[in-house]
Amino acid sequence: MLYYYLKSLHLIFVITWFAGLFYIVRLFVYQIEAFQKPSPDKEILGAQLKIMAKRLWYIITWPSMILATGFATALMVMRPFYLADGWMQVKLGFVVLLIAYHIKCHLIFKDLQSDKVNYSSNFMRIFNEGATLILFSVVFLVILKNAFNWIYGTLGIVLFSILLMLGFRMYKRFRDK
Repeated sequence: MLYYYLKSLHLIFVITWFAGLFYIVRLFVYQIEAFQKPSPDKEILGAQLKIMAKRLWYIITWPSMILATGFATALMVMRPFYLADGWMQVKLGFVVLLIAYHIKCHLIFKDLQSDKVNYSSNFMRIFNEGATLILFSVVFLVILKNAFNWIYGTLGIVLFSILLMLGFRMYKRFRDK
């Protein structure tokens, strides 16, 4: 029974981790756009967005990542035979990518907290899709647990990525008008 409680907690914190990652990058977009506003809007919006980002990052996103990986580790200790499965090895590869994405978000967060803007808001909108692609990949992989079906899932993710980029370009055109 403990296994299922740990698995439930793992899933809950994976969800809150992704929610934090999705929202922090949206806040990055707003912070970057606030830098382009005239005074006093720039200062007022910038200060408020920094507070929002700091609370989200340190109160929700980081703790969720730590708890999600902690519960996952406990699950692996309880069921180490999963590590021999190909789907689990690929999933762990995606987890490594997600942690790298999280760390990159942390570096961007620190820069924006110091008023350093290194990216455009359009870049951040595209960057935001990184977590989406990882989420889709992991969910399909965990549900299908089959290498052959996973190939179809990967092709679907590539197609989904292309559709996201086309949607982004259409949105950008609409926004610029």
